[in-house]
Amino acid sequence: MEVKKNPQLEIGRNSSLYFAIGLNLMLFLSWQALEFKTYDAQDEIAMDVLDMEVIYEDDIPIVKAATPPPPAAAPVVITQTIEVVEDMVDIEETVFESTETGQDDAISEHIVAVGDVVVEKIEEEAEVAFAVIEDVPVFPGCEGLDKQKTKDCFQKKMQEHVVKNFTYPQAALDMGIQGRVSVIFIIDSKGVTTNIRSRGPDRILETEAERIIGKLPKMEPGKQRGKPVKVAYAVPIFFKYEANNKSHQVIVKQSKIFFRLLFL
Repeated sequence: MEVKKNPQLEIGRNSSLYFAIGLNLMLFLSWQALEFKTYDAQDEIAMDVLDMEVIYEDDIPIVKAATPPPPAAAPVVITQTIEVVEDMVDIEETVFESTETGQDDAISEHIVAVGDVVVEKIEEEAEVAFAVIEDVPVFPGCEGLDKQKTKDCFQKKMQEHVVKNFTYPQAALDMGIQGRVSVIFIIDSKGVTTNIRSRGPDRILETEAERIIGKLPKMEPGKQRGKPVKVAYAVPIFFKYEANNKSHQVIVKQSKIFFRLLFL
């Protein structure tokens, strides 16, 4: 006789359903455990109670100050005296005669004697170069010489003057500045040195060259056709510094003359 199983009493019936339900339940509990948040206990905040006492103030009556009215301004009385003038004054009328001349009017000639008029001629002082001047300026100590010797003496005295008054600027020595400075100046019609200009490698050397030329003495002015004129003159001054020998030089070159002096 075959034993039949009761399907209602089978243990494995609906096992997959129970497994799915249990799995979902565990997932839900795990999710809730992860999302659960805890908070620290906060300190109690002490709050003081502020007693508000109502203070009743009496109403202060507003008293308006009595302002006296401004004094009335005294009326200004303008007194004007009107003088009645009788309209009986004779007024002389000025008659303007015509200045036009007619054809029949005679014209008289009036000759006015004019004295001699003196016209003063203003002559501009011409500026002549030293190389073409007829009579060069006479340097003190070169008087009484002929033209060529006076010119040579002038150049010699100029060289001596530069050497005598030469001082190598200390600032230029410290910076090692050297080179040629061209100085141009004018000896005016009174023999005074004016309009000194210079051009060189540095302003320090230019200032020293201008200082030397500015100390030139007053001379007898140069002449062109017997009249004193301005004479333009140029002198190049060479500043040279030798660091090895610890010496400096000044070189003055004028025309065809080359002059050099070594300062130890």
